[in-house]
Amino acid sequence: MGRYNYSEKWLIALTGILLFYSCKNSDKTKGDILAVHIDTSVRPQDDFFAYANGKWLKQNPIPAAYKSWGIGYEVQEDLFDRLKKINEASTKHPDNPISKKIAAFYSSGMDSAALSGQSIAVLTPQWSMVDSIETAADVWRASAALKSIGVDALCSIYIGQDDKNSGQIVVNAMQGGLGLPNRDYYIKTDKRTTDIRNAYIQHIAGMLQLAGTEKTTAQAISNQVFEVEKKLAIASRPLADLRDPYKNYHKIAVHASDMNFKTVKWANWLPAAGIPAVDSMVIGQPEFFTALDRALSMTPVPVWKAYMRWQLLRSLGKYVNNDFETADFNFYGKVMGGLKAQKPRWKRVLEEEEDAMGEALGQLFVRAYFPEKAKKRYTDLVENIRTALKNRINQLSWMSAATKLKALDKLSKMHKKVGYPDKWKDFSDMAIIQQPYVKNVMAARKWWHKYQVNKLGKPVDREEWSMTPQTYNAYYNPANNEIVLPAGIFTVPGMQDDQLDDALVYGYAGASTIGHEITHGFDDQGRQYDDKGNLKDWWTPADAANFNKRAAVMIKQFDSYMPIDSMHINGEATLGENIADLGGVLLGWDAFKLTDAYKSGKKIGGFTPGQRFFMGYALGWLYQIRPETLARQLLTDVHAPAKYRVNGPFSDVDAFYEAFNVKPGDKMYIAPEKRVHIW
Repeated sequence: MGRYNYSEKWLIALTGILLFYSCKNSDKTKGDILAVHIDTSVRPQDDFFAYANGKWLKQNPIPAAYKSWGIGYEVQEDLFDRLKKINEASTKHPDNPISKKIAAFYSSGMDSAALSGQSIAVLTPQWSMVDSIETAADVWRASAALKSIGVDALCSIYIGQDDKNSGQIVVNAMQGGLGLPNRDYYIKTDKRTTDIRNAYIQHIAGMLQLAGTEKTTAQAISNQVFEVEKKLAIASRPLADLRDPYKNYHKIAVHASDMNFKTVKWANWLPAAGIPAVDSMVIGQPEFFTALDRALSMTPVPVWKAYMRWQLLRSLGKYVNNDFETADFNFYGKVMGGLKAQKPRWKRVLEEEEDAMGEALGQLFVRAYFPEKAKKRYTDLVENIRTALKNRINQLSWMSAATKLKALDKLSKMHKKVGYPDKWKDFSDMAIIQQPYVKNVMAARKWWHKYQVNKLGKPVDREEWSMTPQTYNAYYNPANNEIVLPAGIFTVPGMQDDQLDDALVYGYAGASTIGHEITHGFDDQGRQYDDKGNLKDWWTPADAANFNKRAAVMIKQFDSYMPIDSMHINGEATLGENIADLGGVLLGWDAFKLTDAYKSGKKIGGFTPGQRFFMGYALGWLYQIRPETLARQLLTDVHAPAKYRVNGPFSDVDAFYEAFNVKPGDKMYIAPEKRVHIW
């Protein structure tokens, strides 16, 4: 097992469709993709993001159904069309088990008639379980049962590698249980947050009414539910405090922990969630669970039942019928995200299918769009970037020889995964059939829950991927000391890979993606994991102090950026991503200088190779965002807004100053002694 049992005939047929679509659209972008985006009314020395991307931003307003818009969405639009063709073709192959599942999931999500008339009765087993709650202990066990269908009530539990022993899989428990993004939304008093909070309470009441609760009762219950969540929020740590892996790692013996609590007893929770008994767990924030235990004892059980009903509706309601989905969108889409309209239903269904079994679609995607030649290009690029970091580490003046040796060892052992997995997941046991949409969503969630649970007690599969090949994203996993680069992340909308010059590729893929992810292994969090992926201090105290001193300069720099109103970027919370951005630019540049394209000095589109490198990087952050979404991002996201992921690191890179003749007095100028110098 481990690979799909696709019929070759079905695979070839669908691949042919995709190849036709690819060729048909290969010339969508006319001219030089970098030059055509330039806004000549902006000086590159003052705002490079607006200079490099401004014309595109002016000509491409955010569509009504989106919170933001940019290059990733253009890539996703291509992916949507390709995946739609896969789904539509799947109905022609009913004898193939995977195509049958794809067809069943898609058709259930697209069944408008069923989704217009279906009621909450479709969730009767889950609703009845909540109705049967009589004690605080029942509330605790019910949260475990709901976990198996993807409903995270009370707290957040996941199964993954032990931070201090990466070869072992453990159960991790974290703060959670909130319907708003994080604690700030429950305690901040500014008008924007207060308005969202008030709208949220009304949203809870509205969803309860749709589920059959009388209006006056629903209003009273919604206030009670909010107060419960507020207690959990007050006990939660702020965003920046969640970034210290040591402070958020507390391994406990289950038996000893259960003796300290009245209700939060893991010996009761684990079997109710279908998780076999374990001797120990990792608790992220112990004080949260102390507060949760107290709240379970002090809050009346009827209030907890209302909270559990709300969590069930919040997680699954939008798959029950159109009314629930519209109500969910009106709050989370319009109020929270500033959206004006929903995406078409077929796109919403494809997004859910991606979560359910996206890797099943991935084989078709890479066969059609990521040939071996492209895989080799980016595999080689990874090694060029790795060499660039090796050289930088060797040249560091502030790091001791002892720490350098360990850093180089970690770098040499960093595992790269490029394009797609060598081993595919087997979805044959996922119970996707012709049934209501919400039941197919729950079936997929149950499969994934069981899949994760089955990892306990087994060797870690270090070849597993946590993203599908068609994903426009990438990641560094400290537990495996690996960078994972799906084929989708290298896509430039409307262009084939062999149409992309090296300057663009080294900026777009080498710096903003590969160099970024490699640097994550050595950012403020990643540097705390050793070559085997264990949370272990391998730095001398003096080197750690030097690193923190230099990182503090970056915190101050980003704290000074004010993207909206009086809200500034959280320099501490975004530190890891900002370090990775800067490292990515430096490493991509070092690697690019060794290429024939750079050495030739040949201009393309009127720009030197060096200038095109920085323009290529900026292309990777071609985004604009709605004010409501931007405000939320500043409170909840560890990534800075796109504009500052370009202008921020560029202001610290000497080569940028040279390429675009940046001088004192220019808005992006930072005096050399005040620039960030880490890697």
